[in-house]
Amino acid sequence: MTMADLQNSPDSRRISIDKVGVKDICYPIVVRDKSRVKQSTVARINMYVDLPHQFKGTHMSRFIEVLNQYRGEITIQNIWHIIAEMKERLNASCAHMELRFPYFIEKQAPVSGARGLMEYQCRLRGVLGEQKDFFLAVTIPVTTLCPCSREISHRGAHNQRSAVRVEIKAQKLVWIEDLIAWVEGCASSPVFSLLKREDEKAVTEMAYDNPMFVEDVVRAVTEKLQAVPEILGFRVECENFESIHNHSAYAMVEQGDI
Repeated sequence: MTMADLQNSPDSRRISIDKVGVKDICYPIVVRDKSRVKQSTVARINMYVDLPHQFKGTHMSRFIEVLNQYRGEITIQNIWHIIAEMKERLNASCAHMELRFPYFIEKQAPVSGARGLMEYQCRLRGVLGEQKDFFLAVTIPVTTLCPCSREISHRGAHNQRSAVRVEIKAQKLVWIEDLIAWVEGCASSPVFSLLKREDEKAVTEMAYDNPMFVEDVVRAVTEKLQAVPEILGFRVECENFESIHNHSAYAMVEQGDI
């Protein structure tokens, strides 16, 4: 018995679709780790292709079939093999793959040396059309201390936790660890998962000695990224979750091909 293939049937509306596919697949992946060779984590994966106007639909099951072929072997390095196979299997001119995942780095407290794992939310995005485009985004929690508050106050200054989100377009591998280190060096102080009393004293004083407006953070990160030849374009966003205001402070810089 021959079953009808409605997806391949013609559509008369002459409207092409930029992205069609499957979204929010929970799947294990492997990420290269600068200090431990590799790290296993779990990603939320989106897979899309373009659809020419003459076809009614795409074959959704083929996305999952391609993904399952690489089960246990999904890495940043072979993401292009997966995207190329999507493009071929679905007869597309452009294919996209997005992966969102937590990434963990062991950090030492500055004085006691106490060790703890810090989580960073990451996103990888690959686009294969006439050329390859690779994007990496990381959200880095930091501490910022208000320069104005320190200047006008006789006893202390207000500070807050902030989130810096950096997305880069790169032509070669940029380590997640390096991107995090560059951003943390542009804040008043890094954030740690484990601090003893002597560490709390050290990071509090570090923040006081390095006051940063939200504008200062994005400008400092911009200078760092401009100096990295592998980066073709970037977007830097900083949001301060203000401790004495009922709103957040925000700044963004975007440069190059992003």
